[in-house]
Amino acid sequence: MNKQWTIGKIKEFVENNSESKLLTTEYHGFSQKLLFKCTCGSNFEKTFKKFKNNNQRKCDVCQPPKAAR
Repeated sequence: MNKQWTIGKIKEFVENNSESKLLTTEYHGFSQKLLFKCTCGSNFEKTFKKFKNNNQRKCDVCQPPKAAR
């Protein structure tokens, strides 16, 4: 059974697993981009799936995207 993510559970995951902060206040599904604030002060958007599974937990300046294969 899949875990049902709510905005509260996502916020708790972000607080416990990264230095970024979640700015989005509503969650409508896995394809929605969420707004985060990086430790450097920049805002960035990522889907929760990328944030959680791909360890993309900082802005593109602090953590540049991986090069395409």
